[in-house]
Amino acid sequence: MAKRVTATKANLIKIKSALDFAQRGYGLLDKKRAVLMREIMRLNARAQTIQQEVEERFGQSYDALTMASVTMGWESVVSMSKSMPTEEPYHIGYRSVMGVEIPEIHYKAFKPQSTFSMFESNFAFDEAYIRMHDMRARIYELAEIETDLYRLAKEIKKTVKRANALEKIQIPKYEAAKKEIEEILAEKEREDFFRLKRVKNNVSK
Repeated sequence: MAKRVTATKANLIKIKSALDFAQRGYGLLDKKRAVLMREIMRLNARAQTIQQEVEERFGQSYDALTMASVTMGWESVVSMSKSMPTEEPYHIGYRSVMGVEIPEIHYKAFKPQSTFSMFESNFAFDEAYIRMHDMRARIYELAEIETDLYRLAKEIKKTVKRANALEKIQIPKYEAAKKEIEEILAEKEREDFFRLKRVKNNVSK
């Protein structure tokens, strides 16, 4: 059972201060939730667009690779792929959205570098090579966004939980305590007023 607060003016001031703090906290949390929701909606729309692009480009790359293996022979395709330069390294940075750290993938833009002669490859192989490396940027971006969405959704869940605790528990509790103390103090003031009035009447007789 919750401990009852003594009805004094000092406690009323404390309750009013706690109520104001809780209401301002709720307002900030509600604003944070709205900002995070807008960011999630923006990222989700972007993720759907990139997902579609990746699927389309993968299909085009696969078709080009299939054509290359048919025209050049699969063994030649495998042998030439082993002579290609290794992928440029990337590093992960972070940015903050309403206090939530979300990753950003940084990498060098793809620049096609042929390690084989024009007599060894053909158009289909070159197309597959360029398309697959170009798709790398989209895959990085998609991975970045999916991680962002996970972290933002997790933070929204925490924010909503805290906001609900303030809105449904803390704020009503402070409001009820404030009302109770104000009523008790008002009743005491009325009693003091009538008591003082009786004393004055008795003195005047």
